[in-house]
Amino acid sequence: MIRSLGRLSIRGKSLTSVKPYSVSAELNRMKGKVAIVTASTEGIGFGIAKRLGNEGASVVICSRKDNNVQRAVKELRREGITVEGVACHVADAEQRKILFDTANAKFGGLDILVSNAAVNPGASSVLEAEEAKWNKIFEVNVKSSWSLAKEAYPNLVKRGGGSIVFISSIVGYKPMWPIGLYSVSKTALIGLTKAIANEVAGANIRVNCVAPGVIATKFASILTSSEDLWKEILPQIPMRRLGEPSEIAGVVAFLASSDASFITGETIVAAGGIHAHL
Repeated sequence: MIRSLGRLSIRGKSLTSVKPYSVSAELNRMKGKVAIVTASTEGIGFGIAKRLGNEGASVVICSRKDNNVQRAVKELRREGITVEGVACHVADAEQRKILFDTANAKFGGLDILVSNAAVNPGASSVLEAEEAKWNKIFEVNVKSSWSLAKEAYPNLVKRGGGSIVFISSIVGYKPMWPIGLYSVSKTALIGLTKAIANEVAGANIRVNCVAPGVIATKFASILTSSEDLWKEILPQIPMRRLGEPSEIAGVVAFLASSDASFITGETIVAAGGIHAHL
């Protein structure tokens, strides 16, 4: 193997040359806001929680394993971020309730929901996949996002409005083998974004979506761990590198902020130039 995830290289050339983003002390768009970010103890979710917190938000993070939650909470608090964490499997209604109860009890409400949790239990072709795999992917990636939005809605109404951001993927526009079922679930989130946005616009709630490309995370290893597969994917990325979690976090922060106050029902693709259309 000639590369490692996070700093991939082919023939000695780094594929992740972007410098880590540093939030200016003057950028305080989230002051007084409360955010929930799911699947947020590592990767893209952690990057989003960190960015929102650095911009002044109080943040509730979660993942399925409590030890991961506690580790992430400590790391964010060391940076001066106001954060609470709970163990939460987003497909479990009782655990989702604890998530919202924590936001209300600790911070007094909710202004921003970022639905980031997703699963992809193994690689396979679409028509050879077992039904159980289909059910698991859509239970977590689509139904849980809908459930989170449904449960966030009354909390956002109480605050006079707010923002929901779903995390889709470039594969929602351009399915990739061998993650076809995952790709379809991410296409569904693009549609869910538009459907909910139309219904809640009158309540001053904006609903948008971000479709990341291939990002330097453990989750992306299904694509990057195979040299042959990666050699097929890399030429499709005009910027010729992986993205960084901080680059997705910046897009989410924009959509959740008042800078995007006239944007709803949209999906922003952050994929290094990969062509995207439905």
